[in-house]
Amino acid sequence: MTQPFPSAAETSVTHEVVAHIAVADEPPVSLPAELRYDRSDPYAVCLSLGTTSTGTVEWVFARSLLSEGMRRPTGVGDVLVIPRHGCQRHSVRIVVRSPAGAAVLDIAASAVTAFLERARMVVPPGAEGQYIDIDRVVAELLAGGE
Repeated sequence: MTQPFPSAAETSVTHEVVAHIAVADEPPVSLPAELRYDRSDPYAVCLSLGTTSTGTVEWVFARSLLSEGMRRPTGVGDVLVIPRHGCQRHSVRIVVRSPAGAAVLDIAASAVTAFLERARMVVPPGAEGQYIDIDRVVAELLAGGE
């Protein structure tokens, strides 16, 4: 269940949202989704689509990309974030691309704003470097070379 604000002891945030998804040659559908943020990876957010029973698809991208995309179109490559004003309701459009194709997701701007506010309480923007476990990062990099 989504809580309005994390407690001082919380190190992560999960926010349930509804994503309206359009994929080429398919009718649009609405799916349950989650936005997640964790202090252990302070620069990233995760967008998870679907349910455990139907299967989930996840994208991980910069929290700053999501935040900036609330104000102006931003991003290059696999993830673009675009604010949408003037439609029936304000939303944030997230375009995700992979070699298999692309999908366009619309999420209510109010839900994304609430998520970002909660994430800011866990790690304020600009303070992310204080939460990086350098020893863990180096160990993961060295293990990847084996």
